[in-house]
Amino acid sequence: MEQAFSLVVGSHAGRVDALLLAPPNPVLLYVFAHGAGAGMRHRFMDAMAGRLYDRSVATLRYQFPYMQSGGKRPDVPGVLEATVRSAIEHAHQAYPDLPLVAGGKSMGGRMTSQLLSRQHDLPVKGIAFLGFPLHQPNRPGRDRAAHLFDVVHPMLFVQGTRDTLADLTLIREVTSELGALATLHVVEGADHSFAVPKKSGRTHDQVLDEIADVMLQFGIG
Repeated sequence: MEQAFSLVVGSHAGRVDALLLAPPNPVLLYVFAHGAGAGMRHRFMDAMAGRLYDRSVATLRYQFPYMQSGGKRPDVPGVLEATVRSAIEHAHQAYPDLPLVAGGKSMGGRMTSQLLSRQHDLPVKGIAFLGFPLHQPNRPGRDRAAHLFDVVHPMLFVQGTRDTLADLTLIREVTSELGALATLHVVEGADHSFAVPKKSGRTHDQVLDEIADVMLQFGIG
């Protein structure tokens, strides 16, 4: 069942819309943040939430304040991170006995890990990144990964081989250096949106099923 509600971010950002999609007997709850260019109702977000639902995983999606107000420029990191914290706290209050994984698509995942790199006491079992944005498009670098070494939670990186925001060689380096805390799952042929070319022999639906299976195993493992 999908439940729409308002998430209180704080006096500096007010309220944002949120969606809780919970199966009858969930085994896991994923706090699912959107990327920079599209909100929680984007077709990728809807599709992933649906596939996770089919695997008995509940999802809590939410808007960042700039998206809520119709803006195009993301809020400053402090506001983005405060929104992530509010979503995590609400999710834990709603399902205090469920294991909770936080993260999201691109920027949403990165803001989640930035928050958790400093706040280690939040009720989170792990972080799942759906396309960690390691650098600007086609400008390889790893400065955005520096905070990951302060994270104490297990991390799942789901990355496409054609992702222009995450050079695969650099992602492999980072996850290797993170050691046992990092799991890298490579989606062959996928871009930053996890689209694959027709010549791959796979459909986008098959790719999303693959990702959902990996996320379930990470969350309950």
